[in-house]
Amino acid sequence: MWIFIQDQILGMKWLNVMIGNLLTTLGIDTTGRIGGSIQFFIYDVIKIVVLLCTLIFMISYIQSHFPPERTKKILGRFHGIGANILAALLGTVTPFCSCSSIPLFIGFTSAGLPLGVTFSFLISSPMVDLGSLVLLMSIFGAKVAIVYVVLGLVIAVLGGTLIEKLHMENQVEEFIRNARQIDLPQEELTVKDRMKYAAEQVVETFKKVFRYIIIGVGIGAFIHNWIPEEWIVQFLGTGNPFGVIIATIAGVPMYADIFGCIPIAEALLAKGAKLGVVLSFMMGVTTLSLPSMVMLKKAVKPKLLGIFIAICTVGIIIVGYFFNAIQFLLV
Repeated sequence: MWIFIQDQILGMKWLNVMIGNLLTTLGIDTTGRIGGSIQFFIYDVIKIVVLLCTLIFMISYIQSHFPPERTKKILGRFHGIGANILAALLGTVTPFCSCSSIPLFIGFTSAGLPLGVTFSFLISSPMVDLGSLVLLMSIFGAKVAIVYVVLGLVIAVLGGTLIEKLHMENQVEEFIRNARQIDLPQEELTVKDRMKYAAEQVVETFKKVFRYIIIGVGIGAFIHNWIPEEWIVQFLGTGNPFGVIIATIAGVPMYADIFGCIPIAEALLAKGAKLGVVLSFMMGVTTLSLPSMVMLKKAVKPKLLGIFIAICTVGIIIVGYFFNAIQFLLV
């Protein structure tokens, strides 16, 4: 039953077969490079869009129960590592990309929440949202998805805790530290209101990420059908001990979310890249993308920004090598 759910519901392999049959009927050879690229592109775009819209609707409905004011009040009740754990968990039901998470991070910091707690949220939000769990299940299976999310949460908790211990509050820009917060009463939304909010979030997020899906699927189709397997194995396979580091660094200049990364990761894994290398690339893109670091630089001083990047980079690299070591148990 689980294999059926993973392959046919989450992975939509029936859709791939249907598209292949349709292209064959139209006289397109799907075993060739061009035909295979067309099939990969159409299948992955449709699959990711369907999963995207479904997941955003569900997660946005959940998120409607946790507006910023309520989230601040919940986090304010906890202290120590418990607050970091809760912040990391709350990050899983918030925006899908780091650039969307940063305004919330600024709001929480301005409200006087401990800096380490807000950084646990900032690390967790783009790296391990609920969407990543479902999408990773559809490609890599449940074991990989669950271990990925757990390790992502560990990075978020440990990273936030370390920043808290370093007492770097003076590294936050003054306009954030001195901002005045006004507590506004939260209106209780009806089910209809929540449904409307979730639908609006689907439309808004779709507009933001669709071009990155197209780009990501296009890159994935190119890798899948045009780049020789031996090249991928040489640079990102078992033979290269620096594959994880290369993949992490390569992900930084990109700007995409989990939906844009999935088709690239899928193609790399199919071509022989190690699992840890693929997941490190995904973490690097979603957590350390260059545009989000530029945004974060407006809120924190260079020293704190550097420590944040270092913590995330080291954590991602460790996770990558760990996944490489246990790949035989997961795939």
